[in-house]
Amino acid sequence: MIHALDHVLVSVSDLEAASASYETLLGRRPSWRGEHPGLGTENALFRLGNGYLELLAPAGAGAFADQLRARIAERGEGPLGLAFATDDGDACAKLLRERGVAAADPLAGQGRERTSGAERRWRNVMLPPEATRGVMVFCIEHETALDVLPVAEPTADSDAVVEGFDHVVVTSKDPDATRAFYGDQLGLRLALDKTFEKYGSRLLFFRVGGVTIEIGGRLGEDLDPDAPDEFWGIAYRVPDIAVAHARLAASEADVSEIRTGRKAGTRVFTARAPTHGVATLVIGGDGP
Repeated sequence: MIHALDHVLVSVSDLEAASASYETLLGRRPSWRGEHPGLGTENALFRLGNGYLELLAPAGAGAFADQLRARIAERGEGPLGLAFATDDGDACAKLLRERGVAAADPLAGQGRERTSGAERRWRNVMLPPEATRGVMVFCIEHETALDVLPVAEPTADSDAVVEGFDHVVVTSKDPDATRAFYGDQLGLRLALDKTFEKYGSRLLFFRVGGVTIEIGGRLGEDLDPDAPDEFWGIAYRVPDIAVAHARLAASEADVSEIRTGRKAGTRVFTARAPTHGVATLVIGGDGP
């Protein structure tokens, strides 16, 4: 039913500023600068090797634009949602309903590229927040060819730029309930469910299309099934951690020192700014 993490959405108030920030962070130019007729929103898309990042901003009149403005006013800019890829929106909605999720019938969507006038079309299967534990999660069936959205053009050597997503992080105050949603209902493969006393956390790793959906819960906290989950952060992969770090440091981005990653054979650093409210980790090794 679901074969990939199609894209990750980040809400921003100023699309121009956010697009410039992520061009620096990713080392890539946007693949697409678009608008959504009738919704009052505009976006910048960065297609990576295993999905794309969507920066989404309110731009005009529309119910969705109003919702987005209200969200940014309340919470600030930051992670907005996860879109999972399906090849058949109707079958996806039917199966989800059989699994107890009140999935809506597929809803047609359309986007237009600002400069070229190219159009993309899709069908979204929207899921209610009470089923997704508060995180915006939906499934998407693309109706236009993948190459309509080109891979984001690198602005530096290939070793120094982001090549794809490594994982996204969702925090939960009831990991068992969250596990049931992503595993039993969405049907994602659970690769790990482990308690790490050293870090005071329980981590669940779901794998789909080469990307990990990481669910994190704090040890010692009382379970709260009514508390919503939070889409918290994004980790990106780079071929060479040292040259990627040097590129960002030279751009005057706020980055931590390189440190040993928790996964064997990796090193990581934190990008603190400019990320527009997204907790951001960069992970890689020592070259190809």
